[in-house]
Amino acid sequence: METTMLTFAVTGATGAQGGATTRALLDADQRVRALTRRPDSPAADTLRALGAEVRHADFDDRVSLDAALRGTDSLFAVTTPFGTDIATEARQGKALVDAAADARLGHVVFTSAAHADRGTGVPHYESKYVVEQHLRASGVPWTVIAPAAFMDNYASGWTLDGLRDGVFAWPMPADRPLTLIPAADIGAFAALVLQRRDEFTGHRVDIASDERTPAEMTEILASAIGRPITFQEVPLAYVRRRSEDLAAMFDYFTTTGLDVNVTALRRDHPEVGCHTFADWAAAQDWPALLSSAPAHH
Repeated sequence: METTMLTFAVTGATGAQGGATTRALLDADQRVRALTRRPDSPAADTLRALGAEVRHADFDDRVSLDAALRGTDSLFAVTTPFGTDIATEARQGKALVDAAADARLGHVVFTSAAHADRGTGVPHYESKYVVEQHLRASGVPWTVIAPAAFMDNYASGWTLDGLRDGVFAWPMPADRPLTLIPAADIGAFAALVLQRRDEFTGHRVDIASDERTPAEMTEILASAIGRPITFQEVPLAYVRRRSEDLAAMFDYFTTTGLDVNVTALRRDHPEVGCHTFADWAAAQDWPALLSSAPAHH
């Protein structure tokens, strides 16, 4: 008996989560339509080479969204507050949900943030929750996956700047655990959910692959990099001068904490192949990262 191939649309396909989801679906021999604002970018060419169909889609251009979703069965939806703002993120996320509803998609998997449904007061969590609520009300079969803190952020920006100087600077106490996940695992979990629609429809799942304190992260980073690293707690006031949003997030991490049951997730979904923080750190090209130009603030 022939099974009909489903076509999975993936937004943010050239970004971290969308890229990881696209790769995981292609690895599972699925048909992927990668949606991006820049179909002519090198990142889009890479996805084409891997076997994805690449289509132009702009969240602020409803006609492009309708065209991009036409003929697809399911959608991986990601929105981003960074580079825009949270009002834009909420508006764009709602537009994407509306386009998915009009296209009568069989399933929309939206990637949010762990605890975004708990009234955190963190602006870029609240904007994701607005989109979650719009999705639930849309009538489209939905699943929300809600990743913990991104491991990938530890190899970029001001964290990487600090590591160049032998310092792991982080706005949390040394002994406060934080649940973490790399983009690869988010993609693997999203691909699993997309392929097992019946099992996951109507569920909201917080996801994480490991839980580590900043003190433990410091040791793991030192081991992976191969040089001594010292932990330094960054005052929240310093973060707040740069971003109220990020300061609110770190305050939440420190006071309430990002509680996700990592053990249960690893047990229930072994096929995701969860990476620990040590796995992730060992896989990074630290010599190249550390010799790259510092981030501008």
